[in-house]
Amino acid sequence: MEARLSHLLGSIISATSAYALARLEFALRHAELPSPPLIDRLSDASQASLQAQWARIERQLEEARAFLSRHDDRRRKRAVYDSSFAWLQRTTRELDQYARALRWVLTVEDGR
Repeated sequence: MEARLSHLLGSIISATSAYALARLEFALRHAELPSPPLIDRLSDASQASLQAQWARIERQLEEARAFLSRHDDRRRKRAVYDSSFAWLQRTTRELDQYARALRWVLTVEDGR
């Protein structure tokens, strides 16, 4: 596997771990709301794990983006700053950026 792809997968694994912590903090602070959706972590930074697990992780990431959309107001502003929501939002955006980069790498490699 190409080194760049391996580094990207490692970054996705790290970001998924950060999302799990942000999800936990949000759920603890907002027990009245449903918990944010789970996003599975790649088991390792290998091509086999990517092929076996990526489609499910992408669906879970889409569910997380939808959750954030439903729980944020339409103006994207909140009356009181909520650090747990902000952290959840940041980690989801980071995962989304890595997912876009991964889709680009996979598209380029398929074209070879």
